[in-house]
Amino acid sequence: MLRKHSILHAILRKYLGPLALAAVAPGLLLAGTASWAAGKKVEPPVRLIDSMAVPVSATNTTKGMYSFDISFVDQSTGTYYLADRSNKAVDTADVGVAIVTQIFPNNGHAAFAGFVPCSPPAGANDCAGPNGVVAAFPWLFVTDAPSRVLTFDLRFNPPKTVSECFTKTVLGVPEKTRADELAYDPQDGLILAINNASSPPFGTLVAVDKTTGALTCGTNIIFDAAHGVDAQNGAEQPVWDPGTKKFYLSIPQISGNPTVGGVLRISKTGTVEATYTVKFCSPAGLALGPSEDLLVGCNTIWDTAGAKWTTNADRDTGTAAPQLVILDAKTGGITANVRGAGVGDEVWFNKGDNHYYAASSGSNLAPNAITPARPPNGTALAAPVLTAQGAATLDVIDALSETLDQRVPTLNVPATVAPDTNPHPAGTAHSVAADAFTNHVFVPIGANNAVPNCLTGCITVYARSDPDSD
Repeated sequence: MLRKHSILHAILRKYLGPLALAAVAPGLLLAGTASWAAGKKVEPPVRLIDSMAVPVSATNTTKGMYSFDISFVDQSTGTYYLADRSNKAVDTADVGVAIVTQIFPNNGHAAFAGFVPCSPPAGANDCAGPNGVVAAFPWLFVTDAPSRVLTFDLRFNPPKTVSECFTKTVLGVPEKTRADELAYDPQDGLILAINNASSPPFGTLVAVDKTTGALTCGTNIIFDAAHGVDAQNGAEQPVWDPGTKKFYLSIPQISGNPTVGGVLRISKTGTVEATYTVKFCSPAGLALGPSEDLLVGCNTIWDTAGAKWTTNADRDTGTAAPQLVILDAKTGGITANVRGAGVGDEVWFNKGDNHYYAASSGSNLAPNAITPARPPNGTALAAPVLTAQGAATLDVIDALSETLDQRVPTLNVPATVAPDTNPHPAGTAHSVAADAFTNHVFVPIGANNAVPNCLTGCITVYARSDPDSD
């Protein structure tokens, strides 16, 4: 389905440019992002239209993709990128051609860390990589463990690794935790990279030589009480806002109250200028939308009583109350609580259809037990645990009305452990990116036999319209 339009896709993108295409192409190729009836705009539902198989690299011991992280679409080239830890690669594809290829460190630079545990043990992904990806042609920036940021020159085939630096070293040894998510200021050639699993978490400003791609890791920004931000549960997604010329960063928990998180406003010199408080959310993903708005992907579900939702009716009499939050980047004021959406991890704003997309690492649609609580609440020796797996959603939010349009089913793949013949980590559908030209939305999922082309893992493709029907 994607291949049929790849030639026209490339020609239009080259000669009209991505900004023009964002407005023109939906009408040319997809008959618009909406149909019109009696003068009223009607949006078709988002649905699965295709899937792209991910190849298994020579270094993959699990025979499929299960562990992966951030994805990104470079709007200027129409290229999709995914940080794939199972294959120790960055997966890449032209959005008009359903063929995935892989990028590996080269030119004397060490391989990506892959899915490996910390020593001593810590969080499952704390010492893994690759993790974050951002592309600004001709450069691709990738984060890794230990505390590593790399840049690739995309003008070479295969892309050439041209530089790396370490966000923090102690006596010449890199901090063992991963450099995780990152944001890029293309005007100033400046990256904000986050070490989420360090204690305390910290960010690093990385200077980019825009001529050579060379990286220089510089100022650390420490997120602890002594430095003004008492981050108790890591630090998550940063974004760059060219309007305010500031970085913004999600902090899941500030101080000792788990219901209180926030979004930081950070200057280009690394100063934390403001903390925007966000409650009952645990901020994770962050996306810049229209009118200097920020969509905050809430990574924790709270219940109707204001306590953390346990997913277990024998432990919690309150029902789930998931939400995502939209706030004003200039003031920090919350403009909307998007009820019913969540749990969001990576979130994305698509200029092509003025919608946010939020991919879930979990879901209130996958509780451990849904039978009525047996009084007195919380005393049952064993809950009637459900064995079904897989419930996760891609949440679709209208960025103009700031309302939830749709929850589209995706798929979480459960982990298997030894002595299983093929132990592997869970694959959660928590990553999302979109192309403003085609309005295609990309969600990677772990290896499974439920989705076509996905026996080794795949990148699923969602859209509002099937081009073959127009």
